[in-house]
Amino acid sequence: MTFVSSSKTLKRSAFAGLLLACASGAALAAEPIPAVDAPDAAADALDGVVVTGVRGVRRTVADSPAPIDVISSEQLTATGKVGLKEVLNTLIPSFNLPGVNGGGTSWTVRAITLRGLNGDQALFLVNGKRRHTTSLINNLARVGRGGVPVDLDLIPASAIERIEVLRDGASAQYGSDAIAGVVNIILKKDTQGGAFSYTGGQNYLGDGDTRAASLNFGRALGDDGGFLQLAINWKNNEAASRAVPSRAQYLYQPTVTTVGGVTTVTPDPRDATADRYFWGASYGPGEEDIIATAYNAELPWRDLTLYSSGTVSHRSSKKVTGSFLPNLAPVTGVTAGRPLNRNSLPEVYPNGFNALRRIFELDWQTSFGARGEKAGWAWDASTTFAQDHAQLDGQNTLNATLGPDSPTYFHLSTHQFQQWTNNLDVTRSFEGVLPRPLQVSWGLEHRYERFLIEAGDEASYIVGDYVIPAGQPFAGLRPNPGLSSYAGTAPEDAGSATRHSYAAYLDVGTDLTENWYVGAAVRHERYTGDVGDTTSGKLTTRWEFLPGYALRATVSNGFRAPSLGQTVFATSTISGSLCPAAPNNAFRGAPCTPGEYLTFPTKVLRTDTAEAKALGASPLKPETSTNYSFGITAEPLPRLRLTLDAYQIDIDDRIVDTSNLDLSVTQLSSQPALVGLLARFPQGLTATYYTNAVSTRTTGIDFVAEYSFDLGSAGRLNLNAAYAFNKTKVRDVAQTPAILKAVNPNLVLFDRQKISDLTVGTPREKVVLGAVWSRGAVSASLRGTRYGEYTEAGTSVSLDRTYSPKWVADLDIAWDVRPNTNIAIGANNLFDQYPDKIGIVNADQGTLQYGLFSPFGITGGYYYARLTQRF
Repeated sequence: MTFVSSSKTLKRSAFAGLLLACASGAALAAEPIPAVDAPDAAADALDGVVVTGVRGVRRTVADSPAPIDVISSEQLTATGKVGLKEVLNTLIPSFNLPGVNGGGTSWTVRAITLRGLNGDQALFLVNGKRRHTTSLINNLARVGRGGVPVDLDLIPASAIERIEVLRDGASAQYGSDAIAGVVNIILKKDTQGGAFSYTGGQNYLGDGDTRAASLNFGRALGDDGGFLQLAINWKNNEAASRAVPSRAQYLYQPTVTTVGGVTTVTPDPRDATADRYFWGASYGPGEEDIIATAYNAELPWRDLTLYSSGTVSHRSSKKVTGSFLPNLAPVTGVTAGRPLNRNSLPEVYPNGFNALRRIFELDWQTSFGARGEKAGWAWDASTTFAQDHAQLDGQNTLNATLGPDSPTYFHLSTHQFQQWTNNLDVTRSFEGVLPRPLQVSWGLEHRYERFLIEAGDEASYIVGDYVIPAGQPFAGLRPNPGLSSYAGTAPEDAGSATRHSYAAYLDVGTDLTENWYVGAAVRHERYTGDVGDTTSGKLTTRWEFLPGYALRATVSNGFRAPSLGQTVFATSTISGSLCPAAPNNAFRGAPCTPGEYLTFPTKVLRTDTAEAKALGASPLKPETSTNYSFGITAEPLPRLRLTLDAYQIDIDDRIVDTSNLDLSVTQLSSQPALVGLLARFPQGLTATYYTNAVSTRTTGIDFVAEYSFDLGSAGRLNLNAAYAFNKTKVRDVAQTPAILKAVNPNLVLFDRQKISDLTVGTPREKVVLGAVWSRGAVSASLRGTRYGEYTEAGTSVSLDRTYSPKWVADLDIAWDVRPNTNIAIGANNLFDQYPDKIGIVNADQGTLQYGLFSPFGITGGYYYARLTQRF
């Protein structure tokens, strides 16, 4: 069988050709798609061609000088997952998605990692055009904390033809963010037909019901191969929790009587019938409803090809907020939503409450462009507009400091991110310059970005003067300030920022001999504002030293510009306390009047504020990286393909948030440079800010093996195995600013817990074993995934929790009951696997027995059924 390469024709074994031809259905990181009885060789050959990681020409997966995974639309469906992030977590060994990970917006847009790096250190494309990031910063996450990733769940899976995952640094080719790799989502181009699919399922315990429907269809445009492809996905999943009953002794105020010197405590009768699971509802996924639409179109016109694609999506999410104990410290006191709590005003919530975080998000992106050829140069010009608008609300809560008249529904803030990208890409093959054709590509890019945070309702952040009246529990005390479990954005924390970036690149490549390819790329990018200029380069090579055996290697440097979210985001949480009686009448190091109610803030500070600068903050600068990759590909036997790639990624000046910097009145008063802060924070403050604080080295290997059997009348069997290992270590940590050391020698800019979250918070190892059997109208896929060990670090070694490796099995069985009708049943986490029960349990809420970081979730097994009708 013959295949098209960049500048030559390769002749290999029959199966090698078949394998390359079916590459999009045999992802390096997952099981191949069910084989058909009589594949079309020409169509399969085209399926084996990838467009990511090369400029101007197309290569097959095996010909690529850098490792590429290709995932087909059939594979996306066969996972049984209804969110794109969960699909990729299932199929790609180097991809990680923590099950819970934190509160706030961190569940709605869960942070991902790729090759051990944050999700915003990988670049995501749709049809080769940069995808915009979310407007929701992962401020309360532990893994991927502070990241502003692309929200993959807002791209409808029914619109996707395939996904190409380039596992290599590519900043010189694509620009900022492409340190860990590039994920290119290719949309369908069908000119006729389509499909409708409905999936329903639930967890083994009967909760977490999920319903999803999808529809896509295509039609021809014009008579010269134009098309219009439309798709829509709807997904609804209900909440699930894996909390144990609250262990609080009393949920309601007991009656205390003393008779004859004997004190008797009588529980409130409601304690006996109360739902003690109620306050653990935060421990697990929340409720979410997403409608995502997409279109993809091309129209040949004269000597041009006009094209456009885009997505429009809406999300409504609702999740109970609770104490996730980000420091994994032992729990004392009571939970804000319980009845026996000074913030659960009995006039408003006599039986307590669960505060809900509500997010309403409208997201869209559209690209317009044209391709053509002029004087032997193929050119592509495009413009892409995008916006993510998120409204953050609080429901079923109150600001108890305002008393019983407090609202119970609040608008907390509005986040918005806008991006406008313009590209010109030009390429040409030159004959006669070298012994073989020289491919030359160059291009220009302009990108405009704007990030905005608006303040919420005044009632969501002010502190009132309500005092709990006599006759109630906690009489005479003031409620804790702020809303339960979250805070509204105050005007002082609102803000916006804009910037432009301008880039130019040059990319060249050629086959020096029939079996030796070399390529080089360079890119210069200039940002407005404080970011400045950056230049990236990349060298690649591939040498086929024997038929079917090749070595490949790359070396590059890259960068990631700080996101506007990291430069603008700020928030405040207010805490308060009464001044104690004499002689201990001091609050955070300063004398106070006994009985006086005092407050102090915990703030995330913008780096450009006077407060942050006084604490040692400086303008954020780009993260820079150096990437090395070396691999071997082999086809030692017919129907057997092996790849092994090793890599090292050094990143300098990684952007992280600091440790909590706790500064009392006494400490602020001790330094002239900080005395000015007392005017704004007379009781002191606890602060963090984003900074370039750490340099890391990530090393790893990716191994893939694929084998296929023709079983004759018994059908076909495709087997594959994939193994990913990565290890991150901290090479350098920035010195704690001198001003902070002078205030408190114990302050550390970046503490051990945050270092541990970077280095051991995700599994270093992941194994995926897959088998797909097909015979006629029936197919079955079985996948086993082993997630390696990981650690959820505490504030001290004694609070660390290390979770052991786990195997998780997935099964999908499908049957074409009619030529165009398919039904399927399946199970994810077939054997109902859970993480170890070693978390530090929140006694009041009954949460955290499984920890937070589990890469396969904490809700156990899930079963589903799927109906697909093609037309």
